[in-house]
Amino acid sequence: MAHIDYYFTPLSPFAYLAGDGLERIAAKHGATIAYKPIDFGRAIAAAGGLPVAQRPPARQEYRLQELPRIAKRAGLSLTLHPAHWPTDGTPACAAILAAEAIAGASGGDVGALARRILAACWAEEQDIAAPAVIDAALRASGFDPVALDREAGAARIGPLTDEAIERGVFGAPFYIVAESGQKFWGQDRLDYLDAHLAGEF
Repeated sequence: MAHIDYYFTPLSPFAYLAGDGLERIAAKHGATIAYKPIDFGRAIAAAGGLPVAQRPPARQEYRLQELPRIAKRAGLSLTLHPAHWPTDGTPACAAILAAEAIAGASGGDVGALARRILAACWAEEQDIAAPAVIDAALRASGFDPVALDREAGAARIGPLTDEAIERGVFGAPFYIVAESGQKFWGQDRLDYLDAHLAGEF
């Protein structure tokens, strides 16, 4: 059985635009997924990247054209300039990691939780640093917000970010197949991930 390490930030529009593609591919191939939200500011800096606001104007302009095109193809609503972006991604990351720690026992769906938080930012213009927004996403995904150890979840962000840097993660979403070490960056590489798991390369 294949295993996929999924590195992302709940602030990434490209992670949002991936939709449930990763989960569908994993189900198709019987693969497992580890959801690893990290401090992408630190990971990107370690790889020599820049925050969006510091990128050259040509890249910023292209991003603003590309995102609506991807959203249309994906059939997803997108707010190009969300009211609460950027915001502090730490509370959402902590909640996702705390939820994953109890997912097997709780019956909750971590993938659905990650997608709901991403949608809250990029489609619903909610502040994903707000406890009420996170708790609503948790309940909708089958988790009891009171049952989560968010401090333990928050404590994992730093070590997972270190892990991501060591493994060469430099953008979001980023997928690594544990068995082969093959890396796939971006929602537009999910087809490649699918083909890899099918043994095509």
